[in-house]
Amino acid sequence: MTGTTAGRADTATHRLPAWRAPAATRSNAVPAGAWWLWALGLATAASRTTNPLLLGLLVGVAGYVVAARRTDAPWARSYGMFIRIGLFVIAVRLLFSVFLGSPIPGTHTLFTLPEVPLPDWAKGVRIGGRVTAEQMLFALYDGAKLAALLICVGAANSLANPARLLKSLPGALYEAGVAVVVAMTFAPNMVADVLRLRTARRLRGRPTGGVRAVLQIGLPVLEGALERSVAVAASMDARGYGRTARVPATVRHTTNVLTLGGLLGVCAGTYGLLAAEGAGYGVPLLVAGLLAAMAGLRLGGARSVRTRYRPDRWGVRAWLIAGSGAAVAAAMIWAGTADPAALHPGVVPLTAPVLPLWPAAAVLLGLLPAVVAPVPPSPTGFQEQV
Repeated sequence: MTGTTAGRADTATHRLPAWRAPAATRSNAVPAGAWWLWALGLATAASRTTNPLLLGLLVGVAGYVVAARRTDAPWARSYGMFIRIGLFVIAVRLLFSVFLGSPIPGTHTLFTLPEVPLPDWAKGVRIGGRVTAEQMLFALYDGAKLAALLICVGAANSLANPARLLKSLPGALYEAGVAVVVAMTFAPNMVADVLRLRTARRLRGRPTGGVRAVLQIGLPVLEGALERSVAVAASMDARGYGRTARVPATVRHTTNVLTLGGLLGVCAGTYGLLAAEGAGYGVPLLVAGLLAAMAGLRLGGARSVRTRYRPDRWGVRAWLIAGSGAAVAAAMIWAGTADPAALHPGVVPLTAPVLPLWPAAAVLLGLLPAVVAPVPPSPTGFQEQV
């Protein structure tokens, strides 16, 4: 009877529509690069607006995808930390506006602080003084933009496996990639150790707060994290990671020029896309930098003598995930040129922000990964596979 029931369940599973997201396995796992492209697309969209309604929608989209598709791996628990960092950024921005003032004029005074007299060479800078509702609202919008950008990047940290990201790196960046992956996995593992030790102390009836408890927990945590880092480095060295083949000096110099020049072009082009003033030169500079960097990485890959075991494959689902983030970024960039007032609500005079309909609909395209990405197993039966 049990076998018949299981057979019927298997038959029903095979009859599901092809567009339904399958269960996540090693063979159909989404490449880490797809998650990063999706998150960077949302971050680019967040950098193009100060409308709190759109920023809240972007954060909600990122949070829903993370809740629907993250695993119980250590790095997947970092999303809450990025939310707290975002709230801290907003609080710091508001405090700076209160105590250091703001160039935004305002007529609605909230309160007045004692102003510190400054010398003549510090004109334009003040400490204390009148605090208006306009300057506080401007600081809130500005801080919310940075917080949304950080939270979108945190979504990529929660969804992308750092080890799979390391496998996807070109050979020319492999040495730097090893250091980055070790650094990215150090903090989540340290947080997991802190939770484990605090739980153990709580079960033994020992205090988990206070300076003494922190000192007693901190030393084992740092010792364990250091031991894991040394073990990871030793295992990588034993497997030949980082070994390079001999190439002519001309090829090395050409590789360095193309790679460094291309990366500088990518940085300058990305800055142009994120800044409202550089939208004209941002795209061509970014494309030129990408082409030069890809050529340099292609040449630099000849130095690598390592082999790839089960490399990530970019299927239709991966392209849909990356494309959804790019579509959100492109729509927001175009909206910034077509209707900038909707993306940047005014604060002088005080006006309530309005949610623009079609940019909001474009942001909802970022929910596509929650539909097409493979469904991770339940936390009880999940075992992370690299």
